[in-house]
Amino acid sequence: MKHVLLTLAALSALFSTTVFASCPDFLNHSMRKLASTEEVQFCEAYEGKALLIVNTASYCGYTSQFESLEKVHQTYAGNGLVVLGFSSDDFFQEDNDEGDAAEVCYDKYDVTFPVIATSAVRGSDANPVFRGLGEAAGSPRWNFNKYLVSPSGEVVEHFSSGVKPDSEEMRAAIEAALPGSQS
Repeated sequence: MKHVLLTLAALSALFSTTVFASCPDFLNHSMRKLASTEEVQFCEAYEGKALLIVNTASYCGYTSQFESLEKVHQTYAGNGLVVLGFSSDDFFQEDNDEGDAAEVCYDKYDVTFPVIATSAVRGSDANPVFRGLGEAAGSPRWNFNKYLVSPSGEVVEHFSSGVKPDSEEMRAAIEAALPGSQS
């Protein structure tokens, strides 16, 4: 009986290590959704998915990209892509009232993809997701930088603000990163 319990304990430890080994450190965090009390644990919620992570702001010249980000979300969600917005005021273009920022996302642009509560995305105060993205591919230089992360957690592309989410360049990169597309 003792051997069975030790074997089960060892298998449990091995299984736990295997599950957590697939989640990169920068995604192994929980953060609150914009204007909500709901927390998202990224590894649990998006395991096996490709991610398009974007730092967003409500009053930026690129804010209209919410429309094409939503189109990308609608087009590729069924194929394993999650568009994930991170509200940020690092460039002084986000509303101080989280409810008003949420209104821009959800009411004005009809965003259905998850947007995370306002936090820093660059510098020493950067949230852990953007700290990891910055180390892997460089910190955002402006709002609406886009980071494409493979289902295995590798940062495969970093797109500047000026690259439109529905551009041919972006679509090709997304399609190459979707689960089952990696060679």
